[in-house]
Amino acid sequence: MTAKQDKSEIRFLQGRQSRWREFQFTLKVMFDFIKGFRTLHFVGPCITIFGSARLGEHDPNYAKTREVAAAIARLGFTIMTGGGPGIMEAANRGAKDVGGRSVGVNITLPFEQKPNGYLDQSIDIRYFFVRKVLLLKYSYGFVIMPGGFGTLDEFFETMTLIQTKKIHQFPVVVMNQQFHDKLMEYLDAMIAAGTVSPADKKLFVYTDSVDVAVDHLRKHTIDHFKLTHEVAQRWRPWKWLLER
Repeated sequence: MTAKQDKSEIRFLQGRQSRWREFQFTLKVMFDFIKGFRTLHFVGPCITIFGSARLGEHDPNYAKTREVAAAIARLGFTIMTGGGPGIMEAANRGAKDVGGRSVGVNITLPFEQKPNGYLDQSIDIRYFFVRKVLLLKYSYGFVIMPGGFGTLDEFFETMTLIQTKKIHQFPVVVMNQQFHDKLMEYLDAMIAAGTVSPADKKLFVYTDSVDVAVDHLRKHTIDHFKLTHEVAQRWRPWKWLLER
């Protein structure tokens, strides 16, 4: 990302700008969406795996993510991630381990986060909110691995959309009970305070088991939506639209 682009986004979030600046910003957002639609339209049904960019290859969560991604890819799903290092890399790598498809929606940052080396297809997006929409739009289920602010943001936004029925009740799996134990305690505190319904905690599965996670995803995606491998082959790229 150039300094000019970075300042443009900062300026937009600081409040009202001139009509021309805000129109220019809108065009950039539209371009990001169109670029995403053209790139991801043909990747097939996805499962998105969220997690930290900071947990490297020697972290146990890296190996666990690689394992669960491989198991999901064996079901026929494309593994989708934010395209960066750490847990995202582990998920994409797990898909490639078993010959599965692997895609990434990378965020363009001032410190130049680069797509990892295990992607069949990758797209660079300027804006976090566009990236989150794309990670949700093409997925039938979601896996939450250990992460930081970004991962929790993605988890809670996904849960909010499911809770408010803005998207169908797609399966969500939260993995690593030790890491997420305090988060579950906080959810219980919100339930006790009446800000979250007790039923909302049933909108996701909380487990350490790869088998439990994969079985839950299979039951609520392939079985529920009657998905087949032919779904990804229904449409073909149109060259005149610059699709690929």
